[in-house]
Order: sequence, then structure tokens, then C-alpha cells
Amino acid sequence: MTGHPTSSSTEPGLVVSMLRHGRLASGLRLLDLATGSGYSAALACHRLGDDRLVTTLDVDPYLTRAAAERLDRIGRHPVVVTADGTGELPGTFDRIVSMVSVPRIPATWLAALAPGGRLVTTITGTGLIITADKTEDGGARGRVEWDRAAFMATRTGNAYPPPLNELFVSSSETEGETSVSPFPVLDVMRAWEVWSMLTLLAPGIEHRTGTGSGGSRMAWMLHPDGSWARATTHPGDRTATVHQGGPRRLYDLLDAVRWRWIEEGELPVYGAGVTVTPEGVTTLTRGGWVGVL
Repeated sequence: MTGHPTSSSTEPGLVVSMLRHGRLASGLRLLDLATGSGYSAALACHRLGDDRLVTTLDVDPYLTRAAAERLDRIGRHPVVVTADGTGELPGTFDRIVSMVSVPRIPATWLAALAPGGRLVTTITGTGLIITADKTEDGGARGRVEWDRAAFMATRTGNAYPPPLNELFVSSSETEGETSVSPFPVLDVMRAWEVWSMLTLLAPGIEHRTGTGSGGSRMAWMLHPDGSWARATTHPGDRTATVHQGGPRRLYDLLDAVRWRWIEEGELPVYGAGVTVTPEGVTTLTRGGWVGVL
């Protein structure tokens, strides 16, 4: 099998957690973004007690058709819409809960959110759940929750951009600029704080891991701008030999994040305050740290 999946079925407990963050209550109009299997829409219908209050949306016509059929078989009939979730939304809603991640909050979500309404989403390439309530100026204010989740990213067509396979091959064969990291190879996507912080600094990094000769641990960082890094930690070592090239030094960014993690005992991403402008510019702040999406 090659390529990337274009949809997934979210773990049921995570669906419940996301809906809880939405603070659903009787009489509220909900937009369930990313219909998927239809499970989240079914739970929302049950919670709100009126199927007409629930609109569920997905970009994939097969998913919306199949979900509508499943929901019908259990006697649930929310409004099912096939559309791009980052485009104009089909109505006005008191709650928007997204089971798909976005690089930043779309302005169309804010336009469709009723006064005092609440949105819940994750940020692409991170484990950050953002909850925010609409403000009088048309923006929103909230925080990054302390629990974590990661979803597939939004897409507008039939598939995601292809993986960076050519860059992966060339980075595996090129010497590049060589250095030694004081840290062993890390599976970045399993270190949620580090992964999230790094993505805010350099969105779009593709991470890969593998095993080299003699059982050495290897990691690659690839970016659409042509930047790349390859790191190797040999058995028994606590450092990594790093090769990198392209316009940016991705591994230097990673090491800077890891130093901050060690020196401060945490990274500022979880628990950060969130401010969103009506245009969707999202600013995260905690202590003296500021991140802008």
C-alpha cells in the first residue's frame, strides 16, 4: 500500500472528549465538522435531543452518503452536508466542533459562529486542542486545553499533497552540513509538547523514523521548502550525528526546543491563552512566549 489515507475513524473516547469541550446543551445549534463514520453526529443528536439542531459536514461525498445511511438505520436524521469545511459554512451555529485539524481558525468559522458561540478544534501538525468563545468584535478568545488530540488535516480535493519521497531519498544519500547533537534521536511525533512547539516554529515538517545499520536509530525531518535533516544515534550512544541541508536548519530548531524543554521543565504550548481575530489570525500566549498561526 502506498500514499496517505484520506479519512479515518476517530477513537470513540476522543469524540466524546471533543464534544464535551463544546459544552453542548439543549437548544444549541451544532456544526459537527468532519462527518467521518457519523459517530460524532449520532452522539450529538442524542445529547441535544433534536436532530434538526445538528449539521454534520464532510468534504468527501462517499463519507457523507455512507454516514447518512448509517444514521438513518438507527433513526437519526441530522442535516448532512458535503462541502469544504474551510469554505463558507451552511448556516449559523452556536457550537462548532471539528474532528479535523486546521492550520489556523478559518475566518468562515467565525462568521458562522453565533454571538457568544463556542468553537473547538485542533491545529494541524500538533496535539493542541483549542477552545474559544466568540467575542463582540467577531473574533474569539479561549485557550489551549491541557489534554491533547491530533486529527487528520483538512483537505479541499480528493487527496492530500503527496509525501516528500524524492526529498527523503536525496536526504538519505546526501552528506549535507554535518554536526553532532547533544541529544539522542527522538521520535518527535510521540513527544507531543516538542512536536507541537516545533510545528508552531516551522509548520509543514514531515517526520520519518527508521533503523540503520547495526540497529542504530534514525530520524528524518523533511519540509516542502527543500529543507531536510537526517540524524543517527548508534547503539550505546547518547548523542546524534546530524546531516542537514536546504534553506533552513530544521534539526537546529528541534534542538533549541529540546533545550528549552529541559531547562524549563515544560514548553509553553499547553495551557496557552488564545486570541483569534475576525480574520482568523490566531495568537497563543503563555508567560513571555507568543506564537502566531
